[in-house]
Amino acid sequence: MTANVPSLDAEREQLLAEIREVNLTYLMLAQRLIRADKAEAAFRLGLTEEAADLIAALSPAQVLKLASTNTLLCRFQADEEMVFALLASRHAPQRSVGEAAQRLHGNILLASRLAAQAAAA
Repeated sequence: MTANVPSLDAEREQLLAEIREVNLTYLMLAQRLIRADKAEAAFRLGLTEEAADLIAALSPAQVLKLASTNTLLCRFQADEEMVFALLASRHAPQRSVGEAAQRLHGNILLASRLAAQAAAA
């Protein structure tokens, strides 16, 4: 049983390294998007304007330090099952106007939810 412990520790460390890599990629992308168009970036990333300002102002050293945490910094915005099902059709490529309308409806639901969160903040 102890033979599996190093394997589990190595797997855990690999997962944590991947989280740190995702964090760094996310922060770099977020900064690029925010600097290009803050309003659009805040919408796409699900951030408040204040959070967007903070991310944009991070120095490279601060980005590296923040990215090195073991907690995933980005979050999945389509957390409601209905929105996710509408955005990511369970079928092969779109085959009908109805499917395109469903995807559009999912985008509208997601946008309205983000707008409501921004208004509440």
